[in-house]
Amino acid sequence: MLELYGCPVELLNDVEFIKQTLVDAAEIARSTLLERITHQFHPQGVTALALLAESHISIHTWPENGYIAADVFTCGEHTTPVEACEFIARAFKSSKHLLMKLPRGKFSPTVQPHIEII
Repeated sequence: MLELYGCPVELLNDVEFIKQTLVDAAEIARSTLLERITHQFHPQGVTALALLAESHISIHTWPENGYIAADVFTCGEHTTPVEACEFIARAFKSSKHLLMKLPRGKFSPTVQPHIEII
């Protein structure tokens, strides 16, 4: 899970930029892109989803706050979701980024979420 703060407003309302960012993030995550879905809200904001063979990448923007909530959820030992998150943070030029890694599918009381700022 990725939270981005201080992003330029113009990027957060640019559907074509967000679509391309999804494609690039899927490639960087070493995932197979199956489908993209986007919705432009009015007066502002975008929700975008990349359906992956390995799960999904979602991006939700709030231009009025310079904020993005993104999820890069993948399975398989070959995927690189952290690298995809780092790419998304750079692409949206965020001034502050919070990355939360949560192991899923292997959850047990001994597995703890790991939170790091990138």
